[in-house]
Amino acid sequence: MKLLDIGVLSKQSGVSPSTLRYYEEIGLIQSVGRHGLRRQFDAQAATQLALISLGKMAGFSLEDIKGMFARDGTPRLPRAELHLRADALDAQIRGLTRLRDALHHVAGCPAESHMDCPKFKRLMDFAARTNTRHQA
Repeated sequence: MKLLDIGVLSKQSGVSPSTLRYYEEIGLIQSVGRHGLRRQFDAQAATQLALISLGKMAGFSLEDIKGMFARDGTPRLPRAELHLRADALDAQIRGLTRLRDALHHVAGCPAESHMDCPKFKRLMDFAARTNTRHQA
């Protein structure tokens, strides 16, 4: 089995050595030994780091991601949670698409003042409602 030095794993994965040490500390990855003072990892660690990155991109917390690995590091992906996360991303995409379209309209709006533009007023109302919901 070929072992990867922490520096090599960091370079290959794009994850800093300090983050690798933190991930090890909280149990997301495991080193399999040391070469002097430098941690050594097996090839599975690179796969785990890719899954961690994917989970973070999808909005999962590190604690959520930790629960997606068995003790031996094998991924256990909870399909129901993944479906829920995908649905939430779909809703977020729809909302961001509406926001993008409204901003494009406002940027090119022929109204003399943005405050005279009905679409801009609706955008401001939406922002006010969204801000109120997030503070509650």
